[in-house]
Amino acid sequence: MLRNNKKQWQRLLAFAIALIVWQAAALLVDEKVFVPSPIDVAIRFVSLLGELSFFAIFFYSLGRVLIGFFAGLLLGCLLAVLAARFPLAETLLYPYMITIRSVPVASFVVLALLWLSSAMLSGFIAFLIVLPIVYNGVLVALQATDRQLNEMAQVFHVSFFDRLRCIYVPQVRPALLAAATTSIGLAWKSGIAAELFGMPDGSIGNELYHAKLYLDTPALFAWTLVIVLGSLVCEKLLTVLLRFVLGGYRK
Repeated sequence: MLRNNKKQWQRLLAFAIALIVWQAAALLVDEKVFVPSPIDVAIRFVSLLGELSFFAIFFYSLGRVLIGFFAGLLLGCLLAVLAARFPLAETLLYPYMITIRSVPVASFVVLALLWLSSAMLSGFIAFLIVLPIVYNGVLVALQATDRQLNEMAQVFHVSFFDRLRCIYVPQVRPALLAAATTSIGLAWKSGIAAELFGMPDGSIGNELYHAKLYLDTPALFAWTLVIVLGSLVCEKLLTVLLRFVLGGYRK
């Protein structure tokens, strides 16, 4: 406990130093358009929270990113199970997964704008970000499952659901948690970046674009802070949810 408290204090100190450096940079530049002070950003952030449209904008973007995230999570798990069971499926899926992992997000955004409406863009990009991460993590975990345990389960005629609960889920749980917590932050940031291209009305990406267009740098920083906090909260809530669902929740 003492070690954890010490680590927390060290992190708080690091944040305090970062704020001091930020304030020093703002004083040095002395131009709000280029580097607003932490106080300016905090005031703008609070004013955003007081606007009636803020939560509608936030949940508009969040909802679409989460749809894409859970779609990628589900399909990634299903494809990983399929590839682990049938080596031919892994071979056939390989070029698609390597392409999705390798192609820049901006390229996918430009291509997706030819096929999809701007409202669907962020969810689609989040889906593409999550899919290969979850697929690879779960596939590696399944392939590392102890074969002797599987053979023993077959000899003693252990049911599929018991094998799933006692063998596969414990094996996959750490990899799935790691893949999900990593990909949720990437999905959130990539989804907002996609909104900057598509600019759907009532989205965070649209607000960022207008803040940049009108040189409202404090608002730009404030919305960036919203993105960072949203990513952190999503990651924490998702970790708790998955641990609970997978049987690994601890208070």
